[in-house]
Amino acid sequence: MKFHDYYETLGVARTASQDEIKSAYRKLARKFHPDVSKVADAEARFKELGEAYAVLKDPEKRAAYDQIGSELKTGQEFQPPPDWDAGFEFSGGDFDAHTAAEHSDLFEALFGARARGAAHRPRQQAGRDHHAKVLIDLKDAYQGAQRSISLRMPITDEQGHLVLQQRTLEVVIPKGIRAGQHLRLAGQGGPGAGAGPAGDLYLEIEFNPHPLFRVDGRDVFLDLPLAPWEAALGASVTMPTPVGSIQLTIPSGSAAGRQLRLKGRGIPGPPPGDLYAQLKIALPPAESEAARAAYQAMALAFDFNPRAHLKG
Repeated sequence: MKFHDYYETLGVARTASQDEIKSAYRKLARKFHPDVSKVADAEARFKELGEAYAVLKDPEKRAAYDQIGSELKTGQEFQPPPDWDAGFEFSGGDFDAHTAAEHSDLFEALFGARARGAAHRPRQQAGRDHHAKVLIDLKDAYQGAQRSISLRMPITDEQGHLVLQQRTLEVVIPKGIRAGQHLRLAGQGGPGAGAGPAGDLYLEIEFNPHPLFRVDGRDVFLDLPLAPWEAALGASVTMPTPVGSIQLTIPSGSAAGRQLRLKGRGIPGPPPGDLYAQLKIALPPAESEAARAAYQAMALAFDFNPRAHLKG
Protein backbone atom coordinates (compact mmCIF):
# COMPACT_ATOMS: atom_id res chain seq x y z
CA MET A 1 0.00 0.00 0.00
CA LYS A 2 1.03 3.64 -0.38
CA PHE A 3 1.99 5.79 2.60
CA HIS A 4 0.21 9.15 3.09
CA ASP A 5 1.91 11.95 5.02
CA TYR A 6 -1.13 13.50 6.70
CA TYR A 7 0.90 16.40 8.09
CA GLU A 8 2.10 17.25 4.60
CA THR A 9 -1.48 17.02 3.28
CA LEU A 10 -2.62 19.67 5.80
CA GLY A 11 0.59 21.68 5.50
CA VAL A 12 1.41 21.58 9.23
CA ALA A 13 4.40 20.47 11.27
CA ARG A 14 4.37 17.24 13.24
CA THR A 15 4.55 19.36 16.39
CA ALA A 16 1.40 21.34 15.48
CA SER A 17 -1.21 21.84 18.19
CA GLN A 18 -4.75 20.52 17.75
CA ASP A 19 -5.99 24.08 17.14
CA GLU A 20 -3.39 24.59 14.40
CA ILE A 21 -4.48 21.35 12.74
CA LYS A 22 -8.15 22.40 12.88
CA SER A 23 -7.35 25.83 11.44
CA ALA A 24 -5.28 24.38 8.58
CA TYR A 25 -8.00 21.90 7.69
CA ARG A 26 -10.78 24.52 7.64
CA LYS A 27 -8.74 26.80 5.40
CA LEU A 28 -7.90 24.05 2.89
CA ALA A 29 -11.38 22.52 3.02
CA ARG A 30 -12.88 25.85 1.94
CA LYS A 31 -10.33 26.10 -0.87
CA PHE A 32 -10.90 22.61 -2.29
CA HIS A 33 -14.58 22.01 -1.53
CA PRO A 34 -15.99 20.49 -4.76
CA ASP A 35 -19.02 22.81 -4.70
CA VAL A 36 -16.93 25.97 -4.90
CA SER A 37 -13.43 25.06 -6.13
CA LYS A 38 -12.41 25.38 -9.79
CA VAL A 39 -9.32 23.18 -9.29
CA ALA A 40 -9.44 20.11 -11.55
CA ASP A 41 -8.70 17.59 -8.80
CA ALA A 42 -10.63 19.41 -6.07
CA GLU A 43 -12.79 16.40 -5.14
CA ALA A 44 -9.78 14.12 -4.69
CA ARG A 45 -7.90 16.78 -2.72
CA PHE A 46 -10.95 17.36 -0.51
CA LYS A 47 -11.18 13.63 0.23
CA GLU A 48 -7.46 13.51 1.10
CA LEU A 49 -7.91 16.46 3.45
CA GLY A 50 -10.84 14.74 5.15
CA GLU A 51 -8.83 11.57 5.76
CA ALA A 52 -5.82 13.48 7.10
CA TYR A 53 -8.02 15.51 9.43
CA ALA A 54 -9.91 12.40 10.61
CA VAL A 55 -6.57 11.06 11.87
CA LEU A 56 -4.83 14.18 13.16
CA LYS A 57 -7.83 15.75 14.93
CA ASP A 58 -8.18 12.65 17.14
CA PRO A 59 -5.37 12.36 19.73
CA GLU A 60 -5.62 8.56 19.74
CA LYS A 61 -5.46 8.15 15.97
CA ARG A 62 -2.73 10.78 15.75
CA ALA A 63 -0.57 9.08 18.39
CA ALA A 64 -1.00 5.73 16.64
CA TYR A 65 -0.11 7.30 13.29
CA ASP A 66 2.96 9.02 14.76
CA GLN A 67 4.14 5.64 16.06
CA ILE A 68 4.98 4.39 12.57
CA GLY A 69 7.75 6.97 12.18
CA SER A 70 8.51 10.25 10.45
CA GLU A 71 10.96 9.03 7.79
CA LEU A 72 8.32 7.80 5.34
CA LYS A 73 7.23 9.91 2.38
CA THR A 74 3.90 10.16 0.58
CA GLY A 75 3.66 7.50 -2.12
CA GLN A 76 6.28 5.25 -0.54
CA GLU A 77 5.40 1.55 -0.31
CA PHE A 78 4.54 0.71 3.28
CA GLN A 79 3.29 -2.11 5.48
CA PRO A 80 2.66 -1.54 9.22
CA PRO A 81 5.18 -3.58 11.23
CA PRO A 82 3.76 -6.40 13.36
CA ASP A 83 2.18 -5.23 16.61
CA TRP A 84 3.05 -1.60 15.82
CA ASP A 85 0.26 -0.45 18.16
CA ALA A 86 1.17 -2.63 21.17
CA GLY A 87 1.14 -0.74 24.46
CA PHE A 88 -1.24 2.03 23.33
CA GLU A 89 -4.39 2.52 25.37
CA PHE A 90 -7.42 3.56 23.33
CA SER A 91 -10.85 4.67 24.48
CA GLY A 92 -12.49 3.70 21.21
CA GLY A 93 -13.54 7.22 20.12
CA ASP A 94 -14.94 7.17 16.60
CA PHE A 95 -12.95 4.13 15.50
CA ASP A 96 -15.65 2.43 13.46
CA ALA A 97 -15.04 -0.10 10.71
CA HIS A 98 -17.44 1.59 8.25
CA THR A 99 -15.52 4.87 8.43
CA ALA A 100 -12.19 3.04 8.07
CA ALA A 101 -13.37 1.28 4.90
CA GLU A 102 -14.33 4.60 3.25
CA HIS A 103 -10.74 5.86 3.37
CA SER A 104 -7.43 4.71 1.89
CA ASP A 105 -5.79 1.32 2.32
CA LEU A 106 -3.40 2.93 4.81
CA PHE A 107 -6.27 4.18 6.98
CA GLU A 108 -7.98 0.78 6.86
CA ALA A 109 -4.72 -1.04 7.74
CA LEU A 110 -4.03 1.19 10.74
CA PHE A 111 -7.51 1.69 12.12
CA GLY A 112 -9.80 -0.96 10.62
CA ALA A 113 -8.64 -3.76 12.95
CA ARG A 114 -8.88 -1.41 15.93
CA ALA A 115 -12.45 -0.61 14.92
CA ARG A 116 -13.36 -4.28 14.70
CA GLY A 117 -11.78 -4.92 18.08
CA ALA A 118 -13.71 -2.19 19.89
CA ALA A 119 -16.76 -4.34 20.46
CA HIS A 120 -17.48 -3.23 24.03
CA ARG A 121 -19.50 -0.03 23.97
CA PRO A 122 -19.69 2.41 26.87
CA ARG A 123 -22.90 2.34 28.88
CA GLN A 124 -24.93 5.46 29.61
CA GLN A 125 -23.29 7.54 32.36
CA ALA A 126 -20.48 5.02 32.64
CA GLY A 127 -16.92 5.76 31.65
CA ARG A 128 -15.62 4.65 28.28
CA ASP A 129 -14.20 1.18 27.96
CA HIS A 130 -10.53 1.35 27.01
CA HIS A 131 -8.62 -1.10 24.82
CA ALA A 132 -4.93 -1.94 24.47
CA LYS A 133 -2.84 -4.63 22.81
CA VAL A 134 -0.13 -6.14 25.01
CA LEU A 135 2.64 -8.62 24.24
CA ILE A 136 3.41 -11.54 26.53
CA ASP A 137 5.89 -14.42 26.33
CA LEU A 138 4.72 -17.81 25.09
CA LYS A 139 5.95 -19.28 28.37
CA ASP A 140 3.40 -17.15 30.24
CA ALA A 141 0.57 -18.84 28.33
CA TYR A 142 1.91 -22.25 29.37
CA GLN A 143 2.39 -21.48 33.05
CA GLY A 144 0.42 -18.33 33.85
CA ALA A 145 2.18 -15.29 35.30
CA GLN A 146 1.86 -11.91 36.98
CA ARG A 147 3.34 -9.11 34.89
CA SER A 148 3.74 -5.34 35.09
CA ILE A 149 2.17 -3.84 31.95
CA SER A 150 3.02 -0.29 30.87
CA LEU A 151 0.43 1.51 28.74
CA ARG A 152 0.54 4.87 26.96
CA MET A 153 -2.66 6.90 26.63
CA PRO A 154 -2.68 9.81 24.12
CA ILE A 155 -4.08 13.05 25.60
CA THR A 156 -4.01 16.74 24.71
CA ASP A 157 -2.21 19.07 27.12
CA GLU A 158 -3.28 22.62 28.09
CA GLN A 159 -1.41 24.05 25.09
CA GLY A 160 -3.24 21.76 22.70
CA HIS A 161 -0.25 19.53 21.98
CA LEU A 162 -0.35 15.75 21.89
CA VAL A 163 1.36 13.98 24.79
CA LEU A 164 1.43 10.38 25.99
CA GLN A 165 0.33 9.69 29.55
CA GLN A 166 1.85 6.48 30.91
CA ARG A 167 0.61 4.14 33.62
CA THR A 168 1.71 0.71 34.87
CA LEU A 169 -0.68 -2.05 35.91
CA GLU A 170 -0.10 -5.38 37.62
CA VAL A 171 -1.86 -7.98 35.48
CA VAL A 172 -2.45 -11.68 36.14
CA ILE A 173 -1.92 -13.69 32.94
CA PRO A 174 -4.07 -16.84 33.20
CA LYS A 175 -2.60 -20.18 32.21
CA GLY A 176 -3.83 -21.25 28.79
CA ILE A 177 -4.56 -17.81 27.31
CA ARG A 178 -4.37 -17.64 23.51
CA ALA A 179 -3.32 -14.88 21.14
CA GLY A 180 -6.33 -12.73 20.30
CA GLN A 181 -8.12 -13.27 23.60
CA HIS A 182 -9.04 -10.30 25.81
CA LEU A 183 -8.44 -9.79 29.51
CA ARG A 184 -11.02 -7.57 31.22
CA LEU A 185 -9.79 -5.29 34.00
CA ALA A 186 -12.96 -4.00 35.64
CA GLY A 187 -13.00 -0.29 36.48
CA GLN A 188 -9.66 0.46 34.77
CA GLY A 189 -11.16 2.30 31.81
CA GLY A 190 -12.29 5.92 31.57
CA PRO A 191 -13.93 7.68 34.53
CA GLY A 192 -17.72 7.80 34.68
CA ALA A 193 -19.81 10.97 34.48
CA GLY A 194 -21.09 12.12 37.84
CA ALA A 195 -21.75 9.05 39.96
CA GLY A 196 -21.44 6.71 36.98
CA PRO A 197 -19.03 3.79 37.25
CA ALA A 198 -15.67 3.78 35.52
CA GLY A 199 -15.36 1.86 32.28
CA ASP A 200 -13.36 -1.32 31.89
CA LEU A 201 -9.99 -1.92 30.27
CA TYR A 202 -9.75 -4.76 27.73
CA LEU A 203 -6.26 -6.09 27.03
CA GLU A 204 -5.88 -7.90 23.71
CA ILE A 205 -3.20 -10.56 24.08
CA GLU A 206 -0.48 -11.20 21.51
CA PHE A 207 2.76 -13.17 21.85
CA ASN A 208 6.23 -11.73 21.63
CA PRO A 209 8.04 -13.16 18.58
CA HIS A 210 9.94 -16.30 19.59
CA PRO A 211 13.18 -17.37 17.88
CA LEU A 212 12.18 -21.06 17.91
CA PHE A 213 8.41 -21.50 18.11
CA ARG A 214 5.41 -20.58 15.97
CA VAL A 215 1.87 -20.56 17.33
CA ASP A 216 -1.45 -21.36 15.65
CA GLY A 217 -4.32 -21.21 18.13
CA ARG A 218 -3.25 -23.58 20.90
CA ASP A 219 -0.86 -25.56 18.67
CA VAL A 220 2.86 -24.80 18.77
CA PHE A 221 5.39 -25.63 16.03
CA LEU A 222 9.18 -26.07 16.10
CA ASP A 223 11.58 -26.71 13.22
CA LEU A 224 13.81 -29.51 14.52
CA PRO A 225 17.15 -30.00 12.69
CA LEU A 226 18.49 -33.57 12.37
CA ALA A 227 21.75 -34.98 11.11
CA PRO A 228 21.26 -37.26 8.07
CA TRP A 229 22.14 -40.37 10.09
CA GLU A 230 19.66 -39.43 12.84
CA ALA A 231 16.89 -39.22 10.28
CA ALA A 232 17.92 -42.39 8.45
CA LEU A 233 18.75 -44.63 11.41
CA GLY A 234 16.49 -43.16 14.09
CA ALA A 235 17.69 -41.47 17.26
CA SER A 236 16.77 -39.99 20.62
CA VAL A 237 17.38 -36.25 20.54
CA THR A 238 16.96 -33.39 22.98
CA MET A 239 14.14 -31.09 21.89
CA PRO A 240 13.29 -27.71 23.46
CA THR A 241 9.75 -26.82 24.46
CA PRO A 242 8.47 -23.46 25.75
CA VAL A 243 8.84 -24.77 29.33
CA GLY A 244 11.94 -26.97 29.20
CA SER A 245 13.61 -29.73 27.20
CA ILE A 246 12.42 -33.29 26.52
CA GLN A 247 13.84 -36.39 24.84
CA LEU A 248 12.16 -37.10 21.51
CA THR A 249 12.40 -40.41 19.66
CA ILE A 250 13.04 -40.00 15.93
CA PRO A 251 11.73 -43.00 13.94
CA SER A 252 14.17 -44.52 11.46
CA GLY A 253 13.62 -43.52 7.87
CA SER A 254 12.30 -40.05 8.75
CA ALA A 255 12.30 -37.67 5.80
CA ALA A 256 12.69 -33.91 5.79
CA GLY A 257 9.30 -32.27 6.27
CA ARG A 258 7.89 -35.06 8.43
CA GLN A 259 5.86 -33.75 11.34
CA LEU A 260 5.97 -35.45 14.74
CA ARG A 261 3.02 -34.65 17.01
CA LEU A 262 3.36 -34.41 20.78
CA LYS A 263 -0.25 -34.60 21.88
CA GLY A 264 -1.32 -32.17 24.61
CA ARG A 265 2.04 -30.36 24.82
CA GLY A 266 0.79 -27.18 23.18
CA ILE A 267 -0.84 -24.28 25.04
CA PRO A 268 -2.92 -25.64 27.95
CA GLY A 269 -6.70 -25.51 27.69
CA PRO A 270 -9.88 -27.49 27.42
CA PRO A 271 -8.64 -29.21 25.27
CA PRO A 272 -4.89 -28.44 25.25
CA GLY A 273 -3.09 -27.84 21.98
CA ASP A 274 -0.37 -30.02 20.52
CA LEU A 275 3.35 -29.45 20.01
CA TYR A 276 4.67 -30.34 16.55
CA ALA A 277 8.29 -31.04 15.61
CA GLN A 278 8.79 -30.39 11.91
CA LEU A 279 11.89 -32.29 10.83
CA LYS A 280 14.64 -30.58 8.86
CA ILE A 281 17.78 -32.31 7.58
CA ALA A 282 20.96 -30.39 8.40
CA LEU A 283 24.01 -31.35 6.31
CA PRO A 284 27.44 -31.17 7.95
CA PRO A 285 29.91 -29.05 5.96
CA ALA A 286 32.62 -30.78 3.91
CA GLU A 287 35.43 -28.62 5.29
CA SER A 288 38.13 -31.28 5.77
CA GLU A 289 39.65 -34.11 3.77
CA ALA A 290 38.00 -36.64 6.07
CA ALA A 291 34.57 -35.00 5.63
CA ARG A 292 34.93 -34.93 1.85
CA ALA A 293 36.01 -38.55 1.84
CA ALA A 294 32.93 -39.46 3.87
CA TYR A 295 30.66 -37.76 1.33
CA GLN A 296 32.47 -39.52 -1.53
CA ALA A 297 31.95 -42.84 0.22
CA MET A 298 28.24 -42.07 0.55
CA ALA A 299 28.03 -41.28 -3.16
CA LEU A 300 29.50 -44.69 -3.94
CA ALA A 301 27.43 -46.54 -1.35
CA PHE A 302 24.00 -45.30 -2.44
CA ASP A 303 22.20 -45.73 -5.75
CA PHE A 304 20.20 -42.58 -5.08
CA ASN A 305 18.98 -39.82 -7.38
CA PRO A 306 17.06 -37.08 -5.51
CA ARG A 307 15.80 -35.70 -8.84
CA ALA A 308 14.40 -38.93 -10.22
CA HIS A 309 10.84 -37.62 -9.88
CA LEU A 310 11.54 -34.54 -12.02
CA LYS A 311 10.50 -34.67 -15.66
CA GLY A 312 11.65 -32.66 -18.66
